[in-house]
Amino acid sequence: STPLGPGAVAGSRTVQVSGSGFDDVAAAIVHWQRPTPPGTIQQSTEVVELFGDLRGRVLYHVTSVVDLANGTLVNTGNQVFSGTIAGSQPVMLHDDQFRFEVNLVSGSERGRVLLADHIAGPKVRCALDVVGTGPNPDGNPTFSYSGECTFRGE
Repeated sequence: STPLGPGAVAGSRTVQVSGSGFDDVAAAIVHWQRPTPPGTIQQSTEVVELFGDLRGRVLYHVTSVVDLANGTLVNTGNQVFSGTIAGSQPVMLHDDQFRFEVNLVSGSERGRVLLADHIAGPKVRCALDVVGTGPNPDGNPTFSYSGECTFRGE
């Protein structure tokens, strides 16, 4: 038998994951929006489609803060992923720690996702890095993601 590394749980299995997706901003439901001295703040509900090792959808309840003075957009809030991970049984996972940052001047987008709160399906936790890859033909933001998912107690 192989010794477990630091913090590993007996029966856990970690897999490297990667893929792509898009944020369907064209179908976003904007709940409210208001001006702020440097820009705007709004809260909306959006759907994100994921392809690759994570295959499914994310329901994304997002607060977007636009700071025109600094040329930034920051998204935070809550999201729930429903789908499969590396061919797993269907799972539902919640994340309230994600943060996406957009440089409005250069267009670069980066984010971090921590799908850590188990709702249904196999017990799994995913930490992902997300990088924007520009708009698709419909004008929706696209991205690539990579990271790792740990299945616990298998």
